[in-house]
Amino acid sequence: MNKDRIKGYLFAVIATVTFSNIYIFSKAALNEVHLVQFGLYWFFIALLLNGAWLLKSGHGKQLFSLSGKQYRILLILGILEILTTTSFFLSIKIIPDPAVTSFLGNFYPVILTGMGILFLNERFSWLEGMGGLFALAGAFIISYQGGTSLADLFIPGTGVVLINAIFASVASLVVKVNVRNMSPELMNTNRSLWLFVYALIAILVSGQPLEIPGPALLNIALGATLGDFIGILTIYYSFRYIEVSKSSIVQSLKGIFVLAGSYLYFKTLPLEHQLAGGFLTVIGVFFISVAKTRLFARK
Repeated sequence: MNKDRIKGYLFAVIATVTFSNIYIFSKAALNEVHLVQFGLYWFFIALLLNGAWLLKSGHGKQLFSLSGKQYRILLILGILEILTTTSFFLSIKIIPDPAVTSFLGNFYPVILTGMGILFLNERFSWLEGMGGLFALAGAFIISYQGGTSLADLFIPGTGVVLINAIFASVASLVVKVNVRNMSPELMNTNRSLWLFVYALIAILVSGQPLEIPGPALLNIALGATLGDFIGILTIYYSFRYIEVSKSSIVQSLKGIFVLAGSYLYFKTLPLEHQLAGGFLTVIGVFFISVAKTRLFARK
C-alpha cells in the first residue's frame, strides 16, 4: 500500500471518529436548549473555523474565479444543506438515543445507491442489492414498535430520518454531477455560511433568547469543532487519496463509534432488538460500500 492510500484511509478513520461526535455532543446540547438556539451557536462556530481555515489555506482565492454556474450550484447546495441539516438535528432531538439515530441514518447509502441507479444510470451489483436489503431490514427492526396505526407503527423521528436521507442523497448527487475544481475548504465554508444565515433568521423570527447554559455551549463548541470542521474536512480530504467507495467502507462503521460514545457519555444503550437491527444496517452499508469498489464486479 503506497503512502497516498495510507493517508486516505487515515483521513477516513479520523473522519469517522470525529463525525460520530456530532451525534453525541449535539444530543447533549439539544437536551438543554431549543433547536434554533443550538443552530445559531453551532453554525457560528463552524463558520468561524471553516472560514479561518479557508483563508489560511489560500483557497479563498477561488471565490474570485468561480463561474456563474458554480455560484448557482453553491446556492442550490446551500438550500439543500439547510433542509438536510435541519432534519438531521431535528431527528437527533426527537429520538432519545443518538445510537438509534445513527443506525437509522443508514437509510442514506441505500437511497443514494437507488438514486444513482435511477438518475445516473450507475451499475448495480448483487452485493449492493443484498446490502440494501440488510440495511432496510435493520432499519425496520430498529424503528418498529408494534402500533396498530401507521402513526404508531414506528418510533417517533423515523420519518424525519428518512426525509433527511432523501435530502442528503439529492445533495450528494448534485455534488457528484456538478461540482468540479472546488476545494473542500470552500465547500465546507459555503455549507456553514448558509446554515448560519438560516439559523440567524430562525432565532430572530422565533424570539428565542440568545443566552444558553454554559454546559450546552461547551457541548456545541466540541461538536461543531470535531464534526462540522474536522469531520467533514477529513471526509473530503480522504477522497483526494482513495476512492469515495473505499472511504465509505471505513465510514460504514460510524454507528459503532456512536454506540460506544453514547454509552460512555449518556450511559444508555438501545433496546436489544434495536441493537440487532443496528448491526444489520452496518453490515448492509458495509456490503454496499464494498460493492462500489468493484471487487465483486466482473472485470
